[in-house]
Order: sequence, then structure tokens, then C-alpha cells
Amino acid sequence: MSALAIGYALLFYAATLVLVAGLALKIRGYLRTPAPLLIPTTPAPTKTGGVVLRMTREVVFFESLFKGSKWTWGLGWLFHASLALVLLRHLRYFQQPVWTPIVFVQFFGTYAGLTMVAGLAGLWARRILVDRVRYISTPSDHLHLALLVAIGLSGLTMRFVAHTDIVAVKAFMLGLTRLSIQPLPADPLLLVHLTLVALLMIVFPISKLLHAPGLFFSPTRYQVDNPREVRHQAAWAAALDRP
Repeated sequence: MSALAIGYALLFYAATLVLVAGLALKIRGYLRTPAPLLIPTTPAPTKTGGVVLRMTREVVFFESLFKGSKWTWGLGWLFHASLALVLLRHLRYFQQPVWTPIVFVQFFGTYAGLTMVAGLAGLWARRILVDRVRYISTPSDHLHLALLVAIGLSGLTMRFVAHTDIVAVKAFMLGLTRLSIQPLPADPLLLVHLTLVALLMIVFPISKLLHAPGLFFSPTRYQVDNPREVRHQAAWAAALDRP
């Protein structure tokens, strides 16, 4: 087996370990963070079913962002929806046979790469052109956007301009899932794309991109607005009340 295939196999195993372990540690920290105050953003649901509905609207439609800024909402939703389709399309590299829903999404996932990059470009332009957003933007914000744009552009280039051996790429990816390293094409653009993806996996748990799981642990979103019916008390405070 070539040193190239072994090197990239080890890179992706390491990136996966960092991603999974990093997410687990972050989520563990979220779970252990006390919420001593009842602070749902009002108007808030007064029943658990309402909270579930609210979280669904937040995750699927970005409801609060829509209320705050229509332009930001449009660009953000375009990027996230396109990213979801792109990720679903890429599942075919890890399946044999490929599931029917993944086959169905292939056409849409191909062109979702274009809208994903368009959404990213708009979000990046916002950080440069809007004064108040530029003021609070840090170098890491620009680096994250640059990384995502580079991943998108390198993938689109392989899809529409400089094709690579996707059969060999799929064999390599399937081999990773089965702990069997297969040959990897020595295509420079493919190697750049894979390196950027691995880098994204590594930085994800320590970056602002972690807002994805963090949303589910936000007290302003998951809490029920029932202060008159139920006394809200953090676990550590309840422990102090026990005799």
C-alpha cells in the first residue's frame, strides 16, 4: 500500500477521533453547566410540546434569525440547507449499496454545492461590508469562512472542471469504514479537498462552528416559561435545600 493512502487514512482516523471526542467533551460541558435562572426568550411556550415545536422551527427555519435580519437569515439558511444536501450526497461514498434516498438526492446535492458557496460568499461579504458586523468579526471568523469556501470550490472544481477517479475515492472511503486501507488517487486537487475537510473536522469542536449542537443547550430556547406553575431550581441549588 502506498504511503499516500496510509498517510491520508491516518489523517482521517485522527480527525474523526478529534471530532467525536471534542464534541463529546463539549456536550458534556454543556450538560454540566448550571442554569440557575429561568430565562426563556419571550414570548415563550408554556408547555413542553411548545418548546419542542419552537426548537424545531429554530433548527429548521432559523426563526429568531428571520426576526432579526432577513438578509442574514436568507444567506444563512441558503448555506445550511445547501450544506445538508451536499453532506447527504457525499454519503454515497460510505455506502454499498447506496440507499434509495441518497440516490434521489444526488442531482440536488450536485447543484447545492453552488448555492452553498454563494451563501458563504454572501455571509463573508456581510462581515466585510457591514460596519457593526465587521467590528465584532475576529480573524478566526474569516478563517472559518475561507476554509468552508475552499472546501466548496475545490469540490465544485472536481465536479465540473477537473474530474477525479470517484470509483477509487469511494473504494478508499469504504475501506476506511472497514479498517481496510485502499489505494487513493494521487490527484492534487482531491488531496487538497480531503486535507481541508480533515482540517475542518479537527477545528470544528474548538470553533464557533460548534453553535450547531450548542443551540440545543441554550436556556433561552429549551426552557418552558412556567414560573407561576413550577419553581425553577438548578440541580446544585436543589441539593443545598436537602437536609
